[in-house]
Parts: sequence; structure tokens; C-alpha cells
Amino acid sequence: MTISIRPAETADIPAILEMYNDAVLHSTASWDYEPNTLEQRTRWFEQHQAQGLPILVAVDAAGRVVGWGSLSKFREKIGYQYTVEHSVYVASDQRRKGIGRLIVMTLVEAACHLGKRVVIGGIDADNEASLRLHQSLGFEQVACFKQVGYKFGRWLDLIFVQRVLVE
Repeated sequence: MTISIRPAETADIPAILEMYNDAVLHSTASWDYEPNTLEQRTRWFEQHQAQGLPILVAVDAAGRVVGWGSLSKFREKIGYQYTVEHSVYVASDQRRKGIGRLIVMTLVEAACHLGKRVVIGGIDADNEASLRLHQSLGFEQVACFKQVGYKFGRWLDLIFVQRVLVE
């Protein structure tokens, strides 16, 4: 399978929205309860563009967007300006094919090019596949927040992973 990673374009927003909403409705990858609207996701896209923060898409040989990832501000205070948080979503029928790995690797490269020092990810503690993926890419677990989320009738733990880009 040939997958290419490129910057997202406005035309990709519906595919990004579809994958995000699938995660909202069927997983704990997002702790939102309600699907986003196209208007919400468009605002999010425009905010990332205005802040110079990348949104990337993974595209298969047929031109279908099969995954996406983004870098976002970790926190608003100026002292956090060299830290970003990443998000990665892969189409449900395309998981476990290495697409998430390609996206994360490209996001790490993008963070380096932006002069960032640390990339952080927040992962549901039960998402063992994502935790293994991140560990294999040089991320280390730095925190586990117990029962900070609630979805699907149960309390969820949040694990923070980080990768320091510059030693």
C-alpha cells in the first residue's frame, strides 16, 4: 500500500471530520460526546493555519484521505511556546497498516522544523496500540492521570507521553 503524507487542504476537512466523528462516536480516542459539525472543524482548521501549526493528511494511491494528524499549542501561556501536542486519527478500515506511524513520524519532523523542543500526546490508558506505537517512536510515558475522563459510562485514565526533540 502506497501512502503519502501532505499538508491538509480545505477540501480535506470533510474526511478529517468523518474520522474525528467516528472516534467520538465509537472510541475513547476523543473524549468529546457529540460529533463536530463541519463549521466547527473548519474553524479548527483555520485556527491552525493562522497559528502556523500543521495539519497533515495521509492519502492512499487512489487519493483517499485515510488518516490525519495535527500539532496544536500545548498550553496558551508563553512559557509553553516550544511544546506542542499532537493528535492522530486513522480511518477505521485502515488501522494497523502503519499509517499512524507515518503520520506521527512526519509530525515529529514538522515540530523540529518549527523549532519546537517537546511533542506531547494524551492517550487513553486502555489504548495499548497507541501506547506501543509511541514508545516505539521514542516517546516516553511521563504521567498517568487517574479517572480524569468519563465516557461510555465509565471513568477513563489519561496517559501523557512526550518526546524531547533536542537534548
